[in-house]
Amino acid sequence: MSNDVDDTAKVVVIYTDGGCEPNPGTGGWGAVLIYGKKIRELSGGEDETTNNRMEMMAAVKALSALKHPCKVKLHSDSVYLVKGMTEWIHNWKRKQWRRGNKLVKNLELWQQLDGLAQIHEVTWNWVRGHDGNHYNERCDELAGDAIQAQRAKKLL
Repeated sequence: MSNDVDDTAKVVVIYTDGGCEPNPGTGGWGAVLIYGKKIRELSGGEDETTNNRMEMMAAVKALSALKHPCKVKLHSDSVYLVKGMTEWIHNWKRKQWRRGNKLVKNLELWQQLDGLAQIHEVTWNWVRGHDGNHYNERCDELAGDAIQAQRAKKLL
């Protein structure tokens, strides 16, 4: 991992979640960033998207919100996101971001995450969704609220 995080870097814990109703359809994402006793919540939504894109967008937005290189413990209930960043990405990069003869789906988001992972020292952790984890549940609420807000924008 080639990043500029030093031993005195801040440790930030991040929880992320994304969803889409229906899938594909209107999507939302949520993130909770925890540094010491400080907690920051982020969320947003998009039209015509997928649940996987929203899971990734939550991580992109959360990591992008950090002002300095940090040690990050990122938690997600998305196997797609966690395995993508810890296992699959190495082959994709070696093969010029291809799976077979096709470009990897959600390429621009994978490339953004890869770039952010060069800035921050990220540990990607999978957590079981809807299993009582307070911050994972909060991210799910934020994503759901973002979906509703996105739908409301269409009505105006």
